[in-house]
Amino acid sequence: MLNPQFLPAGLLLIALVAALPAAAAELDSKTYQQTVDRAIRFLRTKGQAPDGSYAAFTGPGVTAVVTTGIMRHGRSPGDPLVARSLKYLETFVRPDGGIYKKDNLYRNYETCLALLCFAEANRDGRYDKLIKNAQAFLKGIQWDQDEGHNRSSYSFGGAGYGKHKRPDLSNTSFLIDALRAAGSGPDDEAVKKALVFVSRCQNLETEHNTTKFSSKNPDGGFYYTVAAGGGSKAGQTPAGGLRSYGSMTYAGLKSMIYAGLQPDDPRVKAVVKWIQKHYGLDSNPGLGNAGLYYYYHTFAKALDAMGLEVIEDADGVKHNWRRELLKELVRRQRPDGSWINKNARWLEGDPSLVTGYALLALSYCRPEE
Repeated sequence: MLNPQFLPAGLLLIALVAALPAAAAELDSKTYQQTVDRAIRFLRTKGQAPDGSYAAFTGPGVTAVVTTGIMRHGRSPGDPLVARSLKYLETFVRPDGGIYKKDNLYRNYETCLALLCFAEANRDGRYDKLIKNAQAFLKGIQWDQDEGHNRSSYSFGGAGYGKHKRPDLSNTSFLIDALRAAGSGPDDEAVKKALVFVSRCQNLETEHNTTKFSSKNPDGGFYYTVAAGGGSKAGQTPAGGLRSYGSMTYAGLKSMIYAGLQPDDPRVKAVVKWIQKHYGLDSNPGLGNAGLYYYYHTFAKALDAMGLEVIEDADGVKHNWRRELLKELVRRQRPDGSWINKNARWLEGDPSLVTGYALLALSYCRPEE
């Protein structure tokens, strides 16, 4: 719903439901529910293994994404489909508080996703201790002084995959999501540290970002990581800047909002301008169809966090993003109820994961009755 605190003057973002053409409302609640029901039917009959897992070869991450998506659409923790998966995820809880596959290098990623799932299921307090322990574990592996990185280090405040030995914005975004789900607000020291890293992954030179990349491509968007020499999945500009792209830009915006930044902050203003210029749902801007469904989910979660309903793009066209995203997801759903990306990069060739992403995105698109 509309959040009045996110109504910055001077931005071409309309945070009121505008008078859009009748055709924009063609997808009603019945269509929405049928779409969700088909997806959950697919997961129940073709996606879930007898032990409650989805794509178990990947570890607990996919199962956590899918199960959270299912619960976001009204299924309770006691529903057999959900209960089997929660029991499976519980087998990954470690003595150190983390929730991850033993001896792997994805401890932050898996623990964050599992924490989000258990927080969604924690309707009677049954997972209070588990969540508290996981929160402490995540704070313990965040890149900071304990890992030899003070504030001047470009790794400071971030989180990442262990195999790359450096933090990245995707993992740091998951970290902020998980900390928020566990009850940490903008005043939490771990969130403040994470904001330092997030700000340095933005193509914007400010007092918060004096890295060598900040002025080489100052478009306000975000890239993958400033650490270890910097890197963007969208490549570099001829001047050596790191190209911004959609999924990381929305991850950056969402992270900044959760970390307490207000709409008049120059960092937020700059990313909003990037979004206006690159608004679209036919691709992950800057990456084509790579990571498309991750993009859809991050797009929806970020704009919902901003409290926005309608975006006016750089050409002056107004978009009700919830309706447009719903229409796009309905169009892309396969006859068996699943979604899949023909570009299999980042596991989006797996229908369970992609269907989980789609359900999470759809949870922000429910039509009004």
